[in-house]
Amino acid sequence: MPKRENISMSVIRRLPRYYRFLSELKDSGVVRISSRELSQKMGLTASQIRQDLNCFGGFGQQGYGYIVEQLQLEIGNILGLSSSYRSILIGAGNLGRAVATHMSFEARGFTLCAIFDKNPALIGENIRGITIQSITELEHFCKDCKIDMAVLCVPQDSVAELADRIYSLGIKNYWNFSHFDLASKFPDVVVENVHLSDSLMTLCYRITNSQSSI
Repeated sequence: MPKRENISMSVIRRLPRYYRFLSELKDSGVVRISSRELSQKMGLTASQIRQDLNCFGGFGQQGYGYIVEQLQLEIGNILGLSSSYRSILIGAGNLGRAVATHMSFEARGFTLCAIFDKNPALIGENIRGITIQSITELEHFCKDCKIDMAVLCVPQDSVAELADRIYSLGIKNYWNFSHFDLASKFPDVVVENVHLSDSLMTLCYRITNSQSSI
């Protein structure tokens, strides 16, 4: 896939939302949709949708709209969903177990290859067909299997201890559920930070201000 330059993160972050809405439309039997109709469903303007898609060459025809299945496939290709990047998950506690169990990695461009934890009580347990290994096996596993991405479901201080170790294995892409700032420590890494508490506090703000305006 050709590398795309100078596309804002705000546009990139909308792509998965387009993909999700188009998937739902396809599953509902919708064949074709206009930018105006799509904007009404997504809460965006039709102009915004056209501008976003034009960053990648533009799709559809004026006066005809978009073929739903075709646009979904195109956005999937832009996102790289057929890549099957080899991934590991570190931290098999409640959060890690939920992520491993309920997230469809394969449908989103990744293959979950291994799960690691330091808790002896969890070693040997099975999650979605993957046996939890001791974190002491990390180097041995990564030596035999080239890993593209690590999912970090451990506390902040645990990542601080593991950071140099993981990075030295050549893993430079992270889905980070901890609050450790990997990007400041390693400027050449790609990190997607997930802060569930931030989302919950944002919801709290919106509820508070919605009620205060009544």
